Amino acid sequence: MPATPAPSDSGAPAPTGSGPSAAELLDFVRRTAADPEVVSSLPLDPEGRTWSRLDGPGGSEAWLIGWPPGTGTGWHDHADSIGAFTTAAGTLKELSLAARLPTDGWKTLELTEGIDRSRELTTGQGRAFGRHHVHEVLNESATEHAVSVHAYYPPLPRIRRYSRTGDLLRLEQVERPEDWQ
Repeated sequence: MPATPAPSDSGAPAPTGSGPSAAELLDFVRRTAADPEVVSSLPLDPEGRTWSRLDGPGGSEAWLIGWPPGTGTGWHDHADSIGAFTTAAGTLKELSLAARLPTDGWKTLELTEGIDRSRELTTGQGRAFGRHHVHEVLNESATEHAVSVHAYYPPLPRIRRYSRTGDLLRLEQVERPEDWQ
């Protein structure tokens, strides 16, 4: 099943009703990332990512995340949640797909040419994204940690993890909050 190109990759998804909008989440993560006291409160581990839960706006889920050199998330989406993240220290790279993917009922998709996007997000830079946004976030530095602030609304109901080989995207796993405890 081929993926359908998205009409836009503007980073400004539509509001979600009673919760915070993507723009409000982006404003929150930017303000939080600019607070040196919050950023320095995260213990950094040289081997693996570290994280700390934050109080997000309007019932959102928020995290401060530390990225050792050479670490990343792998391809994933945040299912029905909208979100935003900002780099608070260092540089992160986001690889994403400018495509509308079916939300359920598939295991493998053949991606069409021209849907790959790449963004380098240095300290203070961030982005918002809509539901079912498939991406991978990486700290490609060989020597420097990165730190970022993330927020999602509604709080993450699930994360779908993917593998990618060339133009094939394969659903590998669906995680739910109880899997992260």
